[in-house]
Amino acid sequence: MAKAIPRIGSRRTGRIGSRKSTRRIPRGVIHVQASFNNTIVTVTDVRGRVVSWSSAGTCGFKGPRRGTPFAAQTATSNAIRTVVDQGMQRAEVMIKGPGLGRDAALRAIRRSGISLTFVRDVTPLPHNGCRPPKKRRV
Repeated sequence: MAKAIPRIGSRRTGRIGSRKSTRRIPRGVIHVQASFNNTIVTVTDVRGRVVSWSSAGTCGFKGPRRGTPFAAQTATSNAIRTVVDQGMQRAEVMIKGPGLGRDAALRAIRRSGISLTFVRDVTPLPHNGCRPPKKRRV
């Protein structure tokens, strides 16, 4: 009787369940990117590894409705729900962009029960940045 060869590359062997749920994270960073067309919420641990994310588009909003405050609130709630289950209590919030979803996202974070250590606006501002393209017609 031949000996069975163990399959190393098998997807069935190895870890059981989701890898993300095993890490408990008491502190984290919530990044909110609010553009005019969409709002993206990313939750990371302190080292910057993504734990959970959501956007207005993945929550089922299509077209111009993605830029609304309600879409931002829904996306924020979806992203935060998973990390609250993993035990997050404190978070820093980084808000970027000019969109309508900024305040709604912050309101949803406050309502989730996570205590905020600080809220920082990290919107990039050009200090008279790039040279504009030359005029097309004179």
